[in-house]
Amino acid sequence: MSNGVDANEPSIELFVKAGSDGETIGNCPLCQRIFMVLWLKGVTFNVTTVDMTKKPAILRSLAPGSQPPFLTFNGDVRTDFIKIEEFLEETLCPPRYPSLGVKYQSSYKAGADVFSRFSAYIKNSSATDNGSDNYLMKNLLKALKRLDDYLKEPLPYEENSSDVTERKFLDGNQLTLADCDLLPKLHIVKVVCKRYRGFDIPEQLMGIWHYLKNAYAQDEFMRTCPADREIELAYAEVCRRK
Repeated sequence: MSNGVDANEPSIELFVKAGSDGETIGNCPLCQRIFMVLWLKGVTFNVTTVDMTKKPAILRSLAPGSQPPFLTFNGDVRTDFIKIEEFLEETLCPPRYPSLGVKYQSSYKAGADVFSRFSAYIKNSSATDNGSDNYLMKNLLKALKRLDDYLKEPLPYEENSSDVTERKFLDGNQLTLADCDLLPKLHIVKVVCKRYRGFDIPEQLMGIWHYLKNAYAQDEFMRTCPADREIELAYAEVCRRK
């Protein structure tokens, strides 16, 4: 997380949810979201995993009543992840740090309903209610198809692209705040649906697979991502069939 000590840089410590061993990174898309933002900013920071099963003293002393993610910035504790993201974007700004904002507001909205449709589908616990299951799966597929369409459609800056975009991510060839929000959730959808419902994101949704392939090639995503096993463990009870 560090490129060396710089006296002019702020002192930042990010607290994220710990995994099942109490030490490694656990499943928490909000934690990964802030983790990615800090990494993409290129700022020096420390990461501490918090074992929520033990009600650690650090929660009582730093952020009573809160859950990760939260961070300390030059000694000040910040606990609201939306406000944290806004604060980091405003404070760690150009020219010293890159802006992670999108050029096109539509990039923020792309895939916005994928996770809610996934949650409805995966929480359907009845093994015999095939009608409901199929309906919820179709809703998820529709949401994925809308995201796929957006990822395939050229953005205005791609004037030389007539039919299919060549960009890597939602808003262009650089990861943005929109990707920091969507990618952790999309990865969970991929892992959980395959493990507990035998459902893969269809190969025909090439825009999504291209997007994921590019994300998996980025340290900012892969090295902030929990292990698949941690994601599966987090959803084991939620996905249990009756």
